Amino acid sequence: MEQTVTLNDGTEVIIREMTPDDADRSLAFFQALPEEDTLFLRRPVKDREAVVRRIKSMEAGVAERLVATHNGQIIADGVLEHDPDGWREHVGEIRLIVARAYQGRGLAHLMAFELYKLANRAKVEEIIVKIMGPQKGVQKMFEHLGFHREAVLRDFVKDLGGNRHDLVMMRCRLQELWQRMEDEMTQSDWQPSHS
Repeated sequence: MEQTVTLNDGTEVIIREMTPDDADRSLAFFQALPEEDTLFLRRPVKDREAVVRRIKSMEAGVAERLVATHNGQIIADGVLEHDPDGWREHVGEIRLIVARAYQGRGLAHLMAFELYKLANRAKVEEIIVKIMGPQKGVQKMFEHLGFHREAVLRDFVKDLGGNRHDLVMMRCRLQELWQRMEDEMTQSDWQPSHS
């Protein structure tokens, strides 16, 4: 899967599946992120071992990872994690991070749309996101996409600096997300171009 999409400012980027060949580009992407953008990530991401772990999780079928590229450089990273067996087989979890220079240009929505397509193919019925309390902008984005706050676990997680924060859990049925995203795509100027 590889798709050229147009951001709301006219910039064309490619969204595609991550491959093992992306290891160096992925490392460069995460190392270039400002500390405040990585503070709330689940794990440290700025060393080669982190990239190797992500590639192994893809190869093991635990995660499907997408990247967005511009001029050959990774500018966004998104993942769908889904356990096809067991009591959560109908549930997927997504995470997404966009380089600061590309935020506010529609890329997060386009990446989310592609992650929803992966979830649909995997027969996921519901998607959850887990967000640290201070990430108000991220929460607003997911609310805009149709997610609803399900639970807040007070002082449950620590950021990479060791500070405790609330964990906000949000979820949405995929069918509702799909409809909302299609509505967004048809009402905006950043529709995907097929090339």
